[in-house]
Amino acid sequence: MAEQRTRPARRSTASKGSREEPVRGARGAAERACEGLADLIGHRTEGVSAVRKAEEHPGWRVDVDVLEVPRIPDTTSLLATYEVELDGDGELLEYRRVRRYRRGAADT
Repeated sequence: MAEQRTRPARRSTASKGSREEPVRGARGAAERACEGLADLIGHRTEGVSAVRKAEEHPGWRVDVDVLEVPRIPDTTSLLATYEVELDGDGELLEYRRVRRYRRGAADT
C-alpha cells in the first residue's frame, strides 16, 4: 500500500469573509510570515532567524528558514533563508530567497 502524506490544515484569509486581526508584535509577525510563505512555496518552515520592523512602511520584515531539499543524513539537507515582508495587517507583500545552505554547514 502506498504511503499517504497529508499536510496540516492552514488558516486561510481567502476563505474568510473578513481579514484576520492585525499582527501584534514580533511573535505574531513571525507566525504569519511562516504560514504565508509555506502556503506560497510549498516547503516546510524550520524557524525564524530574524524579525524587525519595516523601515519604509508600517509592517514587518521576517527572515524565515525553510527546508528546501530533505536528505539523509539530515545534516546534508538543503535549507534556505527567505526575507518576507508583511504590511501592518500581517498580509504578505513580498518575499525573496536571500541564502541557500547545507544544514551541517557553519556560517562564515
